[in-house]
Amino acid sequence: MEKATAPFNTMVLPFKEDTALTEMMRLRVSSLQRSGQKRQDGERLLLPHEAVYRLDFHTQELNFSRWYFSLSGHGRVTITGISQHWTPDLTNLMTRQLLEPIGTFWRNVDDPEDSPLKCLEADMQEFGERIAELAKVRKVMYFLFAFREGAEAANLSCSVEFTPEK
Repeated sequence: MEKATAPFNTMVLPFKEDTALTEMMRLRVSSLQRSGQKRQDGERLLLPHEAVYRLDFHTQELNFSRWYFSLSGHGRVTITGISQHWTPDLTNLMTRQLLEPIGTFWRNVDDPEDSPLKCLEADMQEFGERIAELAKVRKVMYFLFAFREGAEAANLSCSVEFTPEK
């Protein structure tokens, strides 16, 4: 689950932070706070330790192969898929649009720096397969990345390997 070095017949798609969308979601939170309003019923607001990332699918008929994930230092990163297609008016994110399972990678504070990252492998396998399924009907998919326990976006590298369907 470390560095991405894929065989010839595979493609590795990196998760890229969508800074504009993250900023728009942060503005929604600050706007509600300034005006003293409450979120809509079922609305999911972006938390301070979260950011929006995206995967761009150039090919849509894919099979999941594996995850590539590296994190310098310690911490926990949780990845939640979002079923929503964002439109130019940036509709609000609703909790019903968050997908299961979520992906979680971590390294504990007392683990050596060179120790492999831990994850819930069955959940990560199912999550990867769910992404490949959604890629069949999407060119872009969005994700919430949550950084906890010392993890930071600057110390993260995350991508997913797929093989094209025959």
